[in-house]
Amino acid sequence: MTRRRAGLALLAVVGPGLLAGLSDDDPAGITTYSVLGARYGYTLLWVLLASTIALIMFHGLGARLGVVTGQGLAGLIRQVYGVRLGLLAVVALVIANVGTTCAEFAGIAAGSELFGLSRNVSVPVAGIVVSLLVLRGNFHRVEHVLIAISAVFATYIVAGLLAHPDWGATARGTFVPTVPHSRSGVEIATATVGTTLAPWGLSFIQSYAADKRLQPEDLRYERVDVVLGACLTGVIGLFIVVACAATLAPRGIRIHDASDAALALKPFAGALATKLFGLGLIGAAFLAASVLPLSTAYSVSEFLGEESTVDDGFREAPTFYTVFGIIVVLSAALILIPGAPLVTILVLTQVLNAVLLLPLLAFMCVLSRNRDLMGDDAASRTSVAAYVVVLVLIAGCVGTLGLLTVLG
Repeated sequence: MTRRRAGLALLAVVGPGLLAGLSDDDPAGITTYSVLGARYGYTLLWVLLASTIALIMFHGLGARLGVVTGQGLAGLIRQVYGVRLGLLAVVALVIANVGTTCAEFAGIAAGSELFGLSRNVSVPVAGIVVSLLVLRGNFHRVEHVLIAISAVFATYIVAGLLAHPDWGATARGTFVPTVPHSRSGVEIATATVGTTLAPWGLSFIQSYAADKRLQPEDLRYERVDVVLGACLTGVIGLFIVVACAATLAPRGIRIHDASDAALALKPFAGALATKLFGLGLIGAAFLAASVLPLSTAYSVSEFLGEESTVDDGFREAPTFYTVFGIIVVLSAALILIPGAPLVTILVLTQVLNAVLLLPLLAFMCVLSRNRDLMGDDAASRTSVAAYVVVLVLIAGCVGTLGLLTVLG
């Protein structure tokens, strides 16, 4: 195959890995990375590196499961393990997804307020635009719009450079692990894993790859898509961490959310850094606010045995679009409640994500070895061993956090 044909083949499959990866850099992720840098400087960057490697592994597995079986994760769990476990997986995903979608609209609210626009205007408008994008667009139009929006993440790279970070400390923090000894350190490390390797992202990439109707022969190009999306996610996360590590950590400035980080950057990195941080927050929130309800709609429809796609109209896929609409309206409405504990919702959903990862990753590992489902594309023993290592490490984070919480 010529390079030109190979390039065209790659462009044809790009989408699932890129969108699933970059959507992880949502307001919840941006806030988690900002807090990580502000509180611990460069020292916990290795957690982000480890999470990015795990993201490549499991997004690649999710894409392969979707391409080979033509089904999403919820549908496969129901088919192989029965209705009860399938229902448990879907309920857990819906709960976590509603909380995280609230965080996306909170990001839109916070980002717009940095530019003087009230959340009472920005949140309803964003909800309407997100709904129209999916309800009125076909699959390829929706995909192209979302990929275009993802270009906004370049603002974080520029903001990170404007902060003039210590690149030597960045390298040490990335490649020399330092184990946190406090409950808050373990909590932020666990939240970093949960926000980078999010359960909804695993569900989304599998369903989206199936919806895109990729074929097994496309898998080698889809791997490039997955690696590209995951690496960009990690790089953007790194620049968010170093921006806060360079400016806020040395001065002991504490932040609670991404908008705090944007405002706190101004005296040290300039007004441009603040505006770029805020613009990135809005774009990231809009991207994730589109993808998360899609992930939820896919999961519920698959569990109910309805093969729904973005190309279907409301008459062909009423459950799919009803679930999508309910998630958008409910999440946006919760953000408009005066005094809603947005930061609490944000942090708890990311820790919950890490907890929910354990059963979902276990399901994926077992399904990947099922030759009746996967045929020649079944995972090798070496791959499964690597998946199990990641599972054990995440279980260690969750278990340590639980123990420290009990001990007070």
